[in-house]
Amino acid sequence: MTTLEGLAHGLTVALQPSVLIYSLFGALLGTLVGVLPGIGAMAAITLLLPITYYISSEAALVMLAAVYYGAQYGGAVASILLRLPGTPQSAVTTLDGYPMAQQGRAGVALFTAMVSSFAGSMLGIVILVALAGVLGRLATSFGAAEYAAMMVMGLVAASTIGEGRPAKSLSMVVLGVLLGCVGTDVNSGVQRFTFGQVQLLDGINLVALAMGLFGLAEVIGNIRKAERDGPPPHVSLRQLVPSRDDLRRIVAPIGRGTALGGFFGALPGTGSTISSFLGYALERRVARQPERFGQGAIEGIAGPEAANNSAAITAFVPTLTLGIPGDPIMALMLGALVIHGIQPGPMMLEAHPDMFWGLVVSFGIGNLFLLALNLPLIGIWVSMLRIPFRWLYPAIIVFVCLGVYSVRGSTFDIVMVAGIGAIGYALAVAAFSPALLLLGFVLGPLIETNLRRALLVSRGDLMTFVERPVACGFVIATVLLLALPLLKGLRRNGG
Repeated sequence: MTTLEGLAHGLTVALQPSVLIYSLFGALLGTLVGVLPGIGAMAAITLLLPITYYISSEAALVMLAAVYYGAQYGGAVASILLRLPGTPQSAVTTLDGYPMAQQGRAGVALFTAMVSSFAGSMLGIVILVALAGVLGRLATSFGAAEYAAMMVMGLVAASTIGEGRPAKSLSMVVLGVLLGCVGTDVNSGVQRFTFGQVQLLDGINLVALAMGLFGLAEVIGNIRKAERDGPPPHVSLRQLVPSRDDLRRIVAPIGRGTALGGFFGALPGTGSTISSFLGYALERRVARQPERFGQGAIEGIAGPEAANNSAAITAFVPTLTLGIPGDPIMALMLGALVIHGIQPGPMMLEAHPDMFWGLVVSFGIGNLFLLALNLPLIGIWVSMLRIPFRWLYPAIIVFVCLGVYSVRGSTFDIVMVAGIGAIGYALAVAAFSPALLLLGFVLGPLIETNLRRALLVSRGDLMTFVERPVACGFVIATVLLLALPLLKGLRRNGG
């Protein structure tokens, strides 16, 4: 179907009452976890994964996506009022948002953050639709060999392009792939890495792994966080109204931030955090008075907020159309798709149009919900900042245990999530990326399946990955991505 036909079809899916309810619930929950520092969208999505077993795949993905981009909105609230970033993406918002709050302009700063987030998200949807259509037309040239090569390239790209040392990143990906091998081989029936444990015959529970790595490890990492220094300031609806000069100043930063975030969000291994910082750096670079930044420049809020929300939307481009996460949270989205038996990739537009186009249209509806509700409810979000940390974390641990137990009714999974949580915290302390481990765990079995299928078709001939043009292109890109860190290291040593 054409893009317009797809959007019309997606509208019928997104306007279903059940989908609308889950979209609204996800948007409100995402805002809440964004407002409360130390929780974040990653932990919230892992807590919701067990619920997705009992609802339709469209409603599940719409809800999880709404939590993700809703957290982008909420993260600015604590950043502006208390200089405590609710999410990593909103850390840069503290640089000018908090000084504006100290100057008595907290309402204008919050209004700017909300409007910039909305504009960045809506324009990001346009970029998503445009790029998805182009990638979707490549679907007819994809077979098992192309899928296997593309996923390997995605794992390598996420390891070598993003932050951190490539060696550490690749080790996490390999560990994730090995964990994905645990269980019974579907072809031969051989038990792999089960160590005689009957509970591991079906493999490691994805929900237990995600909750341990991101839910429980997050709690352990923040358990010693100091309580807030004081109550947040009161913000009335009247204080949200900006002046004409404020409106004039934010238009261009929103446009620049959206374009920047839309580009970097679609690249695997970058994501919205990098986009927000680059958006801030860009605004400071083009400003006529760069000395205003850090002292309450409204452009320092508009640019980064538009960038991180645009990136949050376009991060779905490689995730849905190529099966390559554009953001760490997208690895969880891949897991949710796998739970519902959906394989992301170029064929997704053809095989699951309800899912793809319904999700795209729900982005627009969810952002309208956020804009319409967040500004009038700003007083409620501010009051949420008064909840002590010591009350939040025990409740999160209880929800983690209940969620994991509800999936398979196994106490073994509860013990497993406790162990994985401790390991996840240790990995975070040692500067290893748990997100890449999860990415390897999700994509590893898919790579194995498509690799076996490709070799079966070619009768064991590995040259099929070179003789097919698209697969060969992915192989070459993978080799170049692996060579890039080595070349940088040699140049550094030679210099």
